[in-house]
Amino acid sequence: MKARAILASLAIFLPIVVLGGGLDVHIGTWKLNESKSKLAAGITKNDTVIYEMAGDDLVVTVDGVSSDGKPVHHVWTGKVDGKDYPVSGDPNGDMRSYKKIDDRTIEFVGKRAGKVTVTGRVAQSADGKTRTVTTIGTDAKGKKVESTAVYDKQ
Repeated sequence: MKARAILASLAIFLPIVVLGGGLDVHIGTWKLNESKSKLAAGITKNDTVIYEMAGDDLVVTVDGVSSDGKPVHHVWTGKVDGKDYPVSGDPNGDMRSYKKIDDRTIEFVGKRAGKVTVTGRVAQSADGKTRTVTTIGTDAKGKKVESTAVYDKQ
C-alpha cells in the first residue's frame, strides 16, 4: 500500500520537479500581442508559442512568419537544465537550451553549428496572464538585433 502511495505522489509531482518547480506557469498557449511588443525589423515574428509536457520533457512549439513572409514552424524538446537539445525547423539554429532563473523566469540560448545565434529571457507576469520575451541575436545579414515580444495566455 505504501508503494502505491509513493508511486501516486511521484506521478503528481514529477512534472513539477522536471520543470524546476514553478516553471509550470509557462505551460499553455501564448499569442503575440504586437501592440505591446517592440520587434526588431527583419526578424522572425513568432505569432504562437506553445509550452507543454511530453513525459518528463518540455516541448516548445513555435509558429510564426519569417522576415521574408514565409511560415515558420519549429519544435524543441528537452529539459530545463541549461544543456543543448536539438531544435527542428528553426531557420536560425539547430540547438537550444533552457535554464531556470526563478519560478517565473527562464533563459534560453540558440545555436547553429555550435555558435550562439540568439540569447533571451522569458519572464512570466505575476498574474500569469502575460509573458515577456527579450532576445538579443543576429539577423540574416549578421547585424545585432534586440527585441521584446509580449505574449498573452490563451
